[in-house]
Amino acid sequence: MVIFDCNGVLVDSEPLATAIVSQEFIRAGFGLTPDVVARYFTGRRQSDMFAEVEAAARRKLPRDFAKTVADATLRRIRAELRATHHAAHALSWLRGPKCVASSASLERIRVSLESTNLLRYFEGNVFSASDVPNGKPAPDLFLHVASRMGVHPGSCLVVEDSPAGVTAAVAAGMTVIGFVGGSHAGSQLGAHLRKAGARVVISDLRALKGTVLDLRGW
Repeated sequence: MVIFDCNGVLVDSEPLATAIVSQEFIRAGFGLTPDVVARYFTGRRQSDMFAEVEAAARRKLPRDFAKTVADATLRRIRAELRATHHAAHALSWLRGPKCVASSASLERIRVSLESTNLLRYFEGNVFSASDVPNGKPAPDLFLHVASRMGVHPGSCLVVEDSPAGVTAAVAAGMTVIGFVGGSHAGSQLGAHLRKAGARVVISDLRALKGTVLDLRGW
């Protein structure tokens, strides 16, 4: 089975989402620039990010902050989001069961995949870190997915674009393909993904099928 992260892998959403959450932080009086948000929180649950920001600042975010961010993000996703280049090609040619495991809320995952016409490739097999005790970089989400899909973790390949996601998948006993083809990917991302435990790194989803076959030894 191949497990895909959503944001930054299937959909090119990271710059959009980072800009939105930074804008809302600044409006609320918390000076987190898009670069800071990306550096410390890419690949992680928003609830964990909000909790860490409150702890660091020693004050609370506005009571409706999470809803404000979620609503703004969904509006922008519906209007602007695009699939990552060649995502549909990769999903069309990749045989066997596929699913999505993302730190985003289930609503955001579904809206993202529906807006980019990619949901049809996953037959409803979409999972959110909101449904497990600990988000990435903990392995909880990936172990949950393997259990729900009835697959041994060691038989799973994971496609991830963040060190937090790679760390989580490796901790779950899965083999990871790092992806650096999103518009947010900097020149050092591949090295960071390898350091976190990615077995191989690709920059083009058209290479995914061959990479999967190589890793499976077919």
